[in-house]
Amino acid sequence: MARGISLTETDHHILKSYYSILEGLDQFLGEGYELVLHSLEDLDSSAVKVINGHYTGRKEGAPITDLALRMLSEIKRSGNNHKNLVYFNHSKSGAPIRSATLPITGENEQIIGLLCINFFMDIPMNKFFNGLFVEENGKTDPVENFASSSQDLLKSATINAQRAVLNDPSILSSNRNKAIIGILNDKDIFQFKDAVAIVAKQLGISKNTVYLHLRNLNNGNNDNA
Repeated sequence: MARGISLTETDHHILKSYYSILEGLDQFLGEGYELVLHSLEDLDSSAVKVINGHYTGRKEGAPITDLALRMLSEIKRSGNNHKNLVYFNHSKSGAPIRSATLPITGENEQIIGLLCINFFMDIPMNKFFNGLFVEENGKTDPVENFASSSQDLLKSATINAQRAVLNDPSILSSNRNKAIIGILNDKDIFQFKDAVAIVAKQLGISKNTVYLHLRNLNNGNNDNA
């Protein structure tokens, strides 16, 4: 075993938590990106997660590269264990690569691994853009509210819930406020500070009425209120 560092149980959990991050990055970025998660516990088989390894032929269990070691040394010399390095590189065939080496710290701020991202810039443009813009069949895109404050977020969420309820003819007018509060409750909106007061003001009802609807909803009570 090549010289590495000792990892704690917490360190192992931290590294494993990155597995799903790599999978998510792969879904988001599309083709053209090789993603490699290195553990510094055993440098002979440091690659613990590899996505799109066909670009370099690497698989889980591959050793750390000499360049990754140099990048690690540079990060350590900087005295900043959170320093990210972005640079240009080349594949064995000479193809241009844009790369990033991102340190992962564990307990006691020790660097325990590296997340390496390599974008192979010679990928055919149709493959690159297909990965970015082609949607999955039947997939409904979520709507995200980029509010500047929690108050704006709460008001916007309430307005959107009002519109959805008003456009649903199956909901009786006497049940609309409860339906609106139900939508907001399902989205965990009431975890925000002052959410009840802001929603109540937006709907023109009392805070007690909002609390009553929430109690009924959380208790599975379908009675009108």
